Amino acid sequence: MTFKEILAQLFAKKIVKDTQKWSQNPVAAQQKVFSQLISKAKSTSFGKEHHFSKISSFSDFAQNVPVRDYEALKQYVDRVVNGENNILWPGKPIYFAKTSGTTSGAKYIPLTKESMPFHIEAARNAILHYINQTGKTAFVNGKMIFLQGSPILEEKNGIKLGRLSGIVAHFVPKYLQKNRMPSWNTNCEEDWETKVNLIVEETFSEDMTVISGIPSWVQMYFEKLQEKADKPVGELFKNFTLFIYGGVNFEPYRAKFENLIGRKVASIELFPASEGFFAYQDSQEEKGMLLLLNSGIFYEFIKTDDFYSETPKRYTIGEVELNVNYALIISTNAGLWAYNIGDTVQFTCLKPYRVIVSGRIKHFISAFGEHVIGKEVETALKEAMENSTVRINEFTVAPQISPLNGLPYHEWFIEFENEPDNIEQFQLKIDAAMRKQNIYYDDLIKGNVLQTLKITKVKQNGFQEYMKSIGKLGGQNKIPRLSNDRKIVANLIAK
Repeated sequence: MTFKEILAQLFAKKIVKDTQKWSQNPVAAQQKVFSQLISKAKSTSFGKEHHFSKISSFSDFAQNVPVRDYEALKQYVDRVVNGENNILWPGKPIYFAKTSGTTSGAKYIPLTKESMPFHIEAARNAILHYINQTGKTAFVNGKMIFLQGSPILEEKNGIKLGRLSGIVAHFVPKYLQKNRMPSWNTNCEEDWETKVNLIVEETFSEDMTVISGIPSWVQMYFEKLQEKADKPVGELFKNFTLFIYGGVNFEPYRAKFENLIGRKVASIELFPASEGFFAYQDSQEEKGMLLLLNSGIFYEFIKTDDFYSETPKRYTIGEVELNVNYALIISTNAGLWAYNIGDTVQFTCLKPYRVIVSGRIKHFISAFGEHVIGKEVETALKEAMENSTVRINEFTVAPQISPLNGLPYHEWFIEFENEPDNIEQFQLKIDAAMRKQNIYYDDLIKGNVLQTLKITKVKQNGFQEYMKSIGKLGGQNKIPRLSNDRKIVANLIAK
């Protein structure tokens, strides 16, 4: 065992011990965060307008601070972007994470000196939990790659801005610098296809042990490696033992990954976003990711069934239940207050609190009242693929409300790597799994309001071509799993 491995094991024990202190006292941990946030921001413009000086409980906060999305908070963010001080948080942010918005163009998410460290520490701690649980440390001696956005930053009124993954690249610890790939120049490449080709050339002859990124884009990297090496990635990188991912559910990609690698590889799931780092997988045995309750973020939860009602109940951590779909609402030490990030979660464990990402509050199908969510379509596809040779590259689902013949249906657009022998039988397997999960969908099928779902095959690289056509190839961009209209699939069909 190398000196680096020994240090990693010792550090892992310390971090796990520290984690247990707050995870075993979750309500107290969240109350402490809440009090610190309110106290720190009471003299800001937002704090004064929302009477933070008079807030002493969560009920006070809920009465004074409505739930907002980016559009509703934009009037305050714009003032920060324009250079004003003490608007959402004391002083000014040190960065803006720039993301693409659907209705407002670019979104500018503030990152402060208080919030930034947690983005770095959470990813590190996820790896340390893995080390502590498994005892595996050899991977720390090899090369690690993190597929991410360009670290080149712009500047707006004295504040640097860029993609979150590009900003994070500036904070890679010194002890990882020698192991980290790709090179700085390659990482700065903006064109995703060019960048992946450069990464392949740089990493091809290296001892890669850890690979990280959004599964769909790592898949693209693996395909190019396999094409160049003419053998599985696992044979090229014999010591590749850990895959770290976030952004989407890995299950739909798992079979394809194992085929590309040629063997199974351990994985760690993360739940990062520009607005905060919310959770990471702390166990290789338990389902879900540990919700980070002491990281400068106060959480609220609204049941998705009630979300669009006039006054939905806002729950805190001590009030949540297992297997209920909640919209995730956050208040942070970057100055986001009762902010709807758009993600939905379900709790898989309450001791400690672990979550899975179940979808997006705006990404659903309810053309007929069925309210199908992302977790349901991913689970249905996984079940249909079990014990088969079927592999997929990507998929999305949309309603077909006005078919040329017959009843309406849900249309699944799937790019197959390995097609099923019998597509009709595969459709029925997915449909049965959907009906088992969603009683409303089941009732619509039974009541002859909908017919069973249909699959439309997407040509090879069809999803990549679509993402490229809208300027979202690579980086942190993802295909929505489902939509309540046909805007996305209309473009896929046009291809």
